[in-house]
Amino acid sequence: MQPRSGSAYLLTLLVLTSLCFADNQKAPPISKETRMDLMRNFNAELVYVRTPFPMGKTGLTLKNGQVTPSGQELQQMIAMWGPAVKPGDQARISNVTVKNNTIRFEINGGPVKKQKWYERITIAGSGGATPVAPSDADANPRGSYVDLVFDKYVPELSPQELKDLLRPVFDFNAKSAVEAYLETVPPKVKEAITNHQVLVGMNREMVTYSLGRPPLKHREKDGDTEYEEWIYGEPPHDVDFVRFVGDEVVRVEIMKVGGEKILRTEKEVDIQPTVAQQKPEVRPPNAPSLRRPGEETPNDTPTTTSPNKPALNVPPPDPNPQPQPGAPHYSGGGR
Repeated sequence: MQPRSGSAYLLTLLVLTSLCFADNQKAPPISKETRMDLMRNFNAELVYVRTPFPMGKTGLTLKNGQVTPSGQELQQMIAMWGPAVKPGDQARISNVTVKNNTIRFEINGGPVKKQKWYERITIAGSGGATPVAPSDADANPRGSYVDLVFDKYVPELSPQELKDLLRPVFDFNAKSAVEAYLETVPPKVKEAITNHQVLVGMNREMVTYSLGRPPLKHREKDGDTEYEEWIYGEPPHDVDFVRFVGDEVVRVEIMKVGGEKILRTEKEVDIQPTVAQQKPEVRPPNAPSLRRPGEETPNDTPTTTSPNKPALNVPPPDPNPQPQPGAPHYSGGGR
């Protein structure tokens, strides 16, 4: 029995030792000096964006390498409010704050417009306080933010370690927008853009990165289908005709110098469409409207009222009205 007791004791000791060692390996909370160094090093830093940021007061959250919101939820926000920045765009980190277990990185001025010192001056009078330079503090300057969240507290970090943690949203090493954008697309699309080729199934942004902005565009209609054709090149060189239906390439035609014609219509790459392309935009309940009071839209239920007046729910008149208590009663025949 003694050997078993000795083995159990030794095993328990090894487990406790390993746990203590693991605790000692945990990084301590960030020091004041490191905090100031990180804020100084990252503030005003230029980066390339690797994921879309939505406009508005809601930014992104990055924890354990996962970005939220993402997927359909993120696309829904972008369809509703628009993008602040897109993958491949260059952005400037305009503010860094460290609080509790979070480091917030604001880009391009943040989601809320900051007031200048003179915009906070007010003049008091009999009619109340009036600002010298009125401004909308909620105006969106196309900025946004990302919160880097840790489990319990912000640990000691070197600048390179922080850059590695921010890799899902920021690219600190890219030398150009194209280089940063290529890291966000599927490998087949990356290869095509690198070789300046267009694949059926690409979107407009991908074609622009591959061939640049088209020198010539044509809008046409094939039956009930409207399409747009981008034309690259002119004789005596090769001429590329790239046809879009919506945001997707559906046809690629290449006219070679020697007269050879290359035509591709089968989808070569499948790009997930955004929510805005999948279904109609869902407007928030407080979204502004340009409709005048009482003005109807094509989606409103038709009414028989005047177009300049709102519809009223008026009950039909009573054929045998009864006088209400306290109301004046006239028996007719004169005033």
